[in-house]
Amino acid sequence: MTRVLVVEDDRELGELLVRAFGNAGYTADLAPDGQAGLHRALTRRYDLLVVDRGLPAIEGLDLIRRLRRRGVDAPALVLTALGTVADRVAGLDGGAEDYLVKPFDLEELMARVRVLLRRPAAAHVLAIGDAEFDLINRTVTTDGGAATLSGRESDLLRLLAENPSRVFTRHEIVAEVFPESATDTLADTYVHYLRRKLGASVVSTVRGTGYRLGRL
Repeated sequence: MTRVLVVEDDRELGELLVRAFGNAGYTADLAPDGQAGLHRALTRRYDLLVVDRGLPAIEGLDLIRRLRRRGVDAPALVLTALGTVADRVAGLDGGAEDYLVKPFDLEELMARVRVLLRRPAAAHVLAIGDAEFDLINRTVTTDGGAATLSGRESDLLRLLAENPSRVFTRHEIVAEVFPESATDTLADTYVHYLRRKLGASVVSTVRGTGYRLGRL
């Protein structure tokens, strides 16, 4: 059964969308704000995300970015009243696969949904040298075995692995991985955790600047 998560704070519209997806043969859940959407998407596997932008608690594009960092690879369709070219570009650059402006035609929405569901699933395994990093299960597999990472350890390793040539300052790491925190020392703490689980060379220290991906 294809599962759809609708994140929409307009209750009437949200319920209409859930009914429309049900009539089309999908199973749909409704989350009324970004925090609820984050919780649902991290605790249940969905095939598609339909996300408003102006959400309470966590803004729609921020929600998509957080889910991508945590390995949620379901295609996302942004459904919003924000319809300028700059808005659409921001949505697509922010991790969404499609962008539809309100008011919209329900038949067009369902056609776009069908297109997104036909696309191959995004790759969820990153190569780090000879090791494999499974973004969904948060495991790193090497010849010596497998290690399971916590959510934040996984977020940090993904940030470094997706930008292997970039040096991140401690402040940049905290802004990306721990946006709710103002303590830059969290970067040092989680680098220590990764090194303890995966070996001292997994993260390289660039003196006077910060950290970058090392090797396994």
